[in-house]
Amino acid sequence: MGEEEAGYDPIEVEARWRARWRADRLFEVDVERIGTDAKLYNLVEFPYPSAEGLHVGHAYTYSGADTWGRWQRMLGRAVFQPIGFDSFGIHTENYALKVGEHPRTLTARTIAHYREQLERLGAAWAWDHELATSDPAYYRWTQWVFLRLYRAGLAVRREAPVVWCPSCLTVLAHEQLEGDRCERCSARVTTRVARQWFLRITAYADELVDGLDEVDWPELAKRQQREWIGRSEGVEVDFPVPRLGGELATFTTRADTLFGVTFLAVPPEHPQVEALAAGTPQEAAVSVFVREARERAALPPERAGGPRERRGVFSGTVARHPATGAEVPVWVSDYVVAGYGTSVVMGVPAHDERDWEFAAAMGLPVASVVAAPEDGAGSGDRNGPRSAPYTGEGVLLRSGPFSGMASGPARGAIAGWLEEQGLGRRATRYRLHDWLISRQRYWGPPIPIVHCDACGTVPVPEAELPVLLPDVPEFRPTGSERSPLAAVRSFVETTCPACSGPARRETDVSDTFVDSAWYFLRYPSSDVADAPWSPERTARLLPVDMYAAGPEHVVRHHLYARFVTRALHDLGLVPFAEPFPRLRLHGLLRKDGAKMSKSRGNVVDPDAYVRRVGADNLRMYLQFCGPWEEGGDFSDEGMAGIERFSARVWRLVTNPWEPGPGGVDLRVLDRTVAAVGRDIERLKFNTALAALMELVRWARRQRAAMSGAEWERVSRTTVLLLAPFAPHLAEELWMRTGGAYSVHQQPWPTHDPAALAEEEITLVVQVNGRRRDALPAPAGTSREAALRLALASENVQRHLRGRPPRDAVYVPDRLLNLVV
Repeated sequence: MGEEEAGYDPIEVEARWRARWRADRLFEVDVERIGTDAKLYNLVEFPYPSAEGLHVGHAYTYSGADTWGRWQRMLGRAVFQPIGFDSFGIHTENYALKVGEHPRTLTARTIAHYREQLERLGAAWAWDHELATSDPAYYRWTQWVFLRLYRAGLAVRREAPVVWCPSCLTVLAHEQLEGDRCERCSARVTTRVARQWFLRITAYADELVDGLDEVDWPELAKRQQREWIGRSEGVEVDFPVPRLGGELATFTTRADTLFGVTFLAVPPEHPQVEALAAGTPQEAAVSVFVREARERAALPPERAGGPRERRGVFSGTVARHPATGAEVPVWVSDYVVAGYGTSVVMGVPAHDERDWEFAAAMGLPVASVVAAPEDGAGSGDRNGPRSAPYTGEGVLLRSGPFSGMASGPARGAIAGWLEEQGLGRRATRYRLHDWLISRQRYWGPPIPIVHCDACGTVPVPEAELPVLLPDVPEFRPTGSERSPLAAVRSFVETTCPACSGPARRETDVSDTFVDSAWYFLRYPSSDVADAPWSPERTARLLPVDMYAAGPEHVVRHHLYARFVTRALHDLGLVPFAEPFPRLRLHGLLRKDGAKMSKSRGNVVDPDAYVRRVGADNLRMYLQFCGPWEEGGDFSDEGMAGIERFSARVWRLVTNPWEPGPGGVDLRVLDRTVAAVGRDIERLKFNTALAALMELVRWARRQRAAMSGAEWERVSRTTVLLLAPFAPHLAEELWMRTGGAYSVHQQPWPTHDPAALAEEEITLVVQVNGRRRDALPAPAGTSREAALRLALASENVQRHLRGRPPRDAVYVPDRLLNLVV
């Protein structure tokens, strides 16, 4: 075979090709010329530059998205793959506070480092369209979007109960919580009543739910958004309160349980709490309870991440049951969600778990009015103590003229009766809150509003945008309801745009999720100075074709972006309603079986691996860990296997070789081309790489027998298949095979469909990625049959050492990898 060439040096190879790509602007696209049919907008979530550098989770997400995008480019698509930095917001400011550096200088430094890391990953970024949300050229248009929403009545300022983080010293949106804690700092949140800015996302609740039927998203993501929005069809029921001369309206989806109401409950923030308790013996107790409740997080169990202690106090007032006239005590409790439904709970402890827990804690009566179907309508003595509520459908008991009816028909009948009697009405309610965007912080875009004593709230004229964030030496949050900007007289004191009189600027800045709710619109038009986006480019390049994203953003960023896009669409500013027709969520990356976290000390630094083994090896290993949408386990042992694979490919292509007699059956090559393309399309990069590894093994065995033409086809096809996964290595090997620059501008190899059909195949069996046997098997063997065949092999059992595999990766008709 001759003397081997020098071994593969990934560090040298990668640095050289990155410099060439940068000089040639290889991955830039001409946004003025891309046609609608050819374009493919491949988007990844841009990072917060709020730490010392990218973490391995970024590398995992971006490597998969880039591999898919590179494959699409080889299929002939004009791939637009931009990147930028979500550099405003609480994440960056908290990091600045931690390290004791001003966020403006810190952001410039961290962006430079993040940019270097992103380039070293070898992804095909369109750097010409880089953006940063803290750049005035960007946030000028964030403010413009706010003003358009304001003029449409979708941005409002009002007093409301808000969630307060005592550590970050700012209000938070409900979507920025993990249970009853701040998602950023993990501090337990409290509640306050304050005057804040909201975006009226609730006005789009129905469209946001119904629009999920139009998009190609994972069902998990659709379900999370539907549950978060919480659309419920039901009925409002009015409970008269004689002492106040009015009524309390409740909302329920289970009108069939109306006759089981034993109490009403209102949240501590309810506007009638003081009136309910005034003049009663309970007035002092209610006052104390309300004050203490404001120091706790007033979140429902479904928001708080699990059950918690039920707290409450009797208000001193009773209501009247609208159907029976019975007295119903009104309680004040922090298990009631302010702002959901009517903010009054119709307590039916026999048929609702939360009501049951509260009634048990407070010693309130339980009245069973729905019997399970198997109990029948005659089980009338089951009104006594129970071990748990019955929450299912059934037959009504003790429900006046509705007794004996099934739950479903009874709901409609009771709703109709309430409407006829003027005691209620059919209604639709939502769990979704309006989006609270006010932040009493420094590092964010100032909200472009002026407050004038004569004119009230006045928008800043668009011609005066951006309202620049001033440089201030002290940016630490004040802990009050005023941001640090309130102390900057030169910023606050201004002239009213309407009357030219003295006025005050709004000193809150907007939530960082406002910045990211529209950034995908700006990327293609990042060079446009006089508009947020070019209507012509937007019509050609958007919506996004593929969005690679994180599951933690489903009910935050993804929901907000959908709302803003729909609002802009209704205003005639964009020609589509859904920003992300196709979205895929990456899985969780673990380290040695455990979730990565700083507390465990098992967080992987991608820079260390890039410096040691190169970006291509890191990319391939991350994609080989497991299905991209499911995640996998990171280990140094697995990384060593990928390094061996790279070395094998290098030797296969670069070692000297003399032509053989030819006549090698190349159907294996055709089948691998088909398998790798199919698996990349499905984001199954692990099985695509497994098929490529097996091709390399086959080629090493058959190389000596191949003719010159056969070897040229095999070697070049192998390099082309490798290109999306290991872009630097493939570029180097393509050059060494005599291929025209660049491998990333070559078409994806074709295959002969007839080669895919065969009666018998050879099933390669690996244990932890190492080949242990090759077994004959029928074509089309199922995963289960392949597993049985492998476990029957003595060689495989010897390497399993009696341990059952915990997972099996199956490439149909080619390879089975047992993971132990």
